[in-house]
Amino acid sequence: MTHSKSNPSTPAESLPTKLDRLMMRRALELAEEASALGEVPVGAIVYDTATGDILASAHNTREMHQNPAGHAEFTAITQACQSIADWRLNHCTLVVTLEPCPMCAGLIVNSRIGRLVYGASDPKAGAVRTLYQLCDDPRLNHRCQIIPRLEETQCSQQLKDFFRSLRDRSKSNP
Repeated sequence: MTHSKSNPSTPAESLPTKLDRLMMRRALELAEEASALGEVPVGAIVYDTATGDILASAHNTREMHQNPAGHAEFTAITQACQSIADWRLNHCTLVVTLEPCPMCAGLIVNSRIGRLVYGASDPKAGAVRTLYQLCDDPRLNHRCQIIPRLEETQCSQQLKDFFRSLRDRSKSNP
């Protein structure tokens, strides 16, 4: 078991809290908003772990803003840093409906997120557990507590439904 340098008593994985579950439900709502806008349905929330105060929430905006960094968790992390006027988020939890990609996992490490809760695993770009293990790699200067696969079935289904709808539309409009 790996431990965070910033808090040696924090295990790399643990069970989700009631608050994590509540925040994941909200993240799923944000993902649904993204889907309605034609964005890949991913939602993210950064909250203060001790108080439960939401510091930021976001959904994917890559298509809307034509910005490859428009990932839900990337936006939520940068907004959370702005809201507390600090780049260190050791005291925060990030909840996201899809396992973060390498870009976002790197930002999680660099922003010192204390806890990460994610829903669906990502077999194509997952950088937390599936393809890479960046968020608790012992070679890096920060590791966070990881709670994987919370509401995985619902998060995965939301993504499957979105991509099925895209395929159906492209078949009907060649």
